[in-house]
Amino acid sequence: MAKRDYYEVLGVAKGASADEIKKAYRKVAMQYHPDRNPGDKESEEKFKEAAEAYDYLSNPDKKAQYDRFGHAAQGGGGRGGYGGGPGGMNMDDIFSNFGDVFGDDMFGSFFGGGRQGGGGGGRRQGTRGANLRIKLKMDFGEIANGANKKIKVKKHVGCTTCSGSGAKDKGSIQTCSGCGGSGQVRRVTNTFLGQMQTVTTCPSCNGEGSTITQKCGSCKGEGRVYGEETLSLDIPAGVQDGMQLSMSGKGNAGERGGPAGDLLILIEEEKHEELIRRDLDVIYLLHVSFPDAVLGTNVEVPTIDGKAKIKIPAGTQSGKIFRLKGKGFPAFQSYEKGDELVEVNVWSPTNLSHEEKDMLEKLKNSPNFKPGAEAREDREKSFFDKIKDAFTS
Repeated sequence: MAKRDYYEVLGVAKGASADEIKKAYRKVAMQYHPDRNPGDKESEEKFKEAAEAYDYLSNPDKKAQYDRFGHAAQGGGGRGGYGGGPGGMNMDDIFSNFGDVFGDDMFGSFFGGGRQGGGGGGRRQGTRGANLRIKLKMDFGEIANGANKKIKVKKHVGCTTCSGSGAKDKGSIQTCSGCGGSGQVRRVTNTFLGQMQTVTTCPSCNGEGSTITQKCGSCKGEGRVYGEETLSLDIPAGVQDGMQLSMSGKGNAGERGGPAGDLLILIEEEKHEELIRRDLDVIYLLHVSFPDAVLGTNVEVPTIDGKAKIKIPAGTQSGKIFRLKGKGFPAFQSYEKGDELVEVNVWSPTNLSHEEKDMLEKLKNSPNFKPGAEAREDREKSFFDKIKDAFTS
């Protein structure tokens, strides 16, 4: 999808002044701000698109290049200094670089003080914890019915001594003198175009707005320690081998009260001793003796949940498929369910006694024991044709 013209994104003419561009960006950004449109991905993309446009049009050098070369000025179609399309831009970078456009009073009233430091992202929590990835083995029964799994996971957990603050006590946490607690520092530089203001993360407190004078003895100031946690995982029915599930906030604890990462659960499907999975269906290869195939019999076959009895009619041929409706796997987050397909294989004995050989010699010349037209028709059928017959019989 082609990128829109930056002037079009902000709704200004190509000859718009810096003040007009700033006002236009403020209007568009406020319209699509994520706090005004929670969970709306389209608004989030438009918010980022507006920030990208403002990044270029508010910078005299970038604007001049863009006016002359268009998007080619970005070098191979790259996004204005953000290394990717709107979806790859970082919200913190946008607020940090352009938050001053909105003004302190606007964020203080509209967002209820949720963003400090004049809307530039303000003081932030400690570093977010890393995601944790585990493999979870599940057998056919657990996959078909869903399961609750209790597992012990070694990971970073919040320090109980300091409650995750990383400080020895409350008196050891002080407001950062470098940023006054906002987590940001503003710098004003004089250029030939006038004064330029930049907002960056405070290097003294790394944007946290506070510093620790005495660290917690248990976690050494991290607010977390390496430990173990028992987790209860409710795995829904219908998962498949290689599927990855996610549990928000169940990964490694963050540093100094930062949010925890996510727990990523990779499903490993254990092989069944007798059943074979094929998508939602399961296949069982049933071996029957020659006399049972000729005379017919009743047999018991394994299923995901136990056993089932089926009737083998007289004259059943090798390769015949019987269907056990609804005995397969459920679809993930759906009401659809597969079947069990039982494929008959007539077993030919390899070690015969002299009496058994004599009996077969007497029978082999009988017309009933010679393959006829039905055998030729059966030979021409594929495995999938036989499955079709099982579904229509």
